[in-house]
Formats: sequence, structure tokens, C-alpha cells
Amino acid sequence: MGFIGKIIGGTIGFAMAGPLGALAGAVFGHSFDRAEDAQYPYEAGYSQAGQARAQLTFFVATFSMLAKLARSDGRITPQEVDSIERFMAADLGLDPESRRAARGIFNKAVDSHETFQDYAAQFYSQFQTEPHLLEMMIDIMLKVSVADGSLSDSEESLIAAAVNMFHLSDETYAKLRSRYQGTTLDKYYSVLGAQAEDSDDKIKQQYRKLVSEYHPDKIASKGLPEPFIQFANDKFREIQDAYEKIKAHRGMK
Repeated sequence: MGFIGKIIGGTIGFAMAGPLGALAGAVFGHSFDRAEDAQYPYEAGYSQAGQARAQLTFFVATFSMLAKLARSDGRITPQEVDSIERFMAADLGLDPESRRAARGIFNKAVDSHETFQDYAAQFYSQFQTEPHLLEMMIDIMLKVSVADGSLSDSEESLIAAAVNMFHLSDETYAKLRSRYQGTTLDKYYSVLGAQAEDSDDKIKQQYRKLVSEYHPDKIASKGLPEPFIQFANDKFREIQDAYEKIKAHRGMK
């Protein structure tokens, strides 16, 4: 049984209200209002029900926001659909059941009355104390948006709105965005959230910070869905590779 089957078919009850809960209910034909802890949008140290809610929130929010991004210019192109499919298969390694669920969420969200901002606000409510997970969502949106060859003005406008709603700085967004443009060396610095003029000590400090935040053992405890842990692990390896490339370029020890 895949990730979605484990969550939806489990015997635990959990609350998932708001636009994401309504969307999940429409796709899965399931009610998410049975738990007594319905009034707690975020929990530090998740209970079993809280873990399930956080995982489903991340999954549903991802594909609902990607749907609104794809529709932002009024139509969804075959190239955009292909980029979503590649993300599901290559970046997340979704099993067939979870891929069908992701497509269902995407298709339902495209025509929903809720806005991108509605979905983004609920995502922020769940993960507001985990800034690196908020950054990861921005990274996902950028990665998928540019996969069809360009980042449109309408897509960037919505992503910038999410950056503002997530209370991330303009500098953080600029560094995330620069991972998908510029020279290869520029991208390595962007992966580390650093700049070419930073000292060796600052580079090392930033590297250690990111390694701590994205360490697989730590990520696994943050309420991420199983497939997104793979994505985070890829980011962990990307951080290590960028640091090694910068070290070699600078002659750092």
C-alpha cells in the first residue's frame, strides 16, 4: 500500500478543515473532521493524528498550489502537465496510487473556487514554525514552474505572494530563484544560501546550518509525507555537492 493508502485507509481520525480539507474530502470521499484536536493548526512534536494531518496537508497543498500556478495564465499547457508528471515520478518517486491521488488533487484544484492564496495560507498555518519547510515549498514551486522552459510573470507573481505569506525575506527568495538561473557556480552558492563574496568561514557556517536542517533523520520527524522525504534527501545531497564544488573552486580545506 502506498503513502496515500496508508493515510486515508488508516484507522486513526484526524481533523483537516479549511480549503485543503474540503479538497481532500472531495478527492478521497473521506471526512477529516472526527478528531478532538481540530482546533490546533500546528503541533510541535506531532501526535499520531497530528503527523497524519501534517503529511496530508503538505501533499494536498503541494498539488493544489501547483494547479493554481499552472492555471495562472488562463490555460494549462501540455508542457506544464509533463513537468508535473516528471516531478511526481522523478523527484518524488510516487507509487501509482499516490500519483493518481496527486492528479486528482491537481485536477480538482484547477477548477475550485478557492484561490492560490487560500491554499498557501492553510499550508503556512500548519508549517509556520518550520522555515526550511516553507522554503522547500517555494523551491518546489520554482522547480516545477521552470521545468517547462520558463517562469511566467503570472507564475512568479503567485510565488512571490507565497513568499510574502510565508514571511520569507526577499533575500531568501532571490537565493532560491537564482538556483534556476545564472552560471553553475552561482547556483552552487545559491544552494548554500550564500554569495561569492562571503568568507570561507561564512560558507562553512552556512553549510553546517543547512546540513543540520536537511539531515534525513531530522527531516523525517517534521511531518513531511514519505515521498517528500526523498525530495528533501535529494536536497541534502545537493547541499553537500555544492559545498564540495565551492571548496574546490576556492581551494578551501
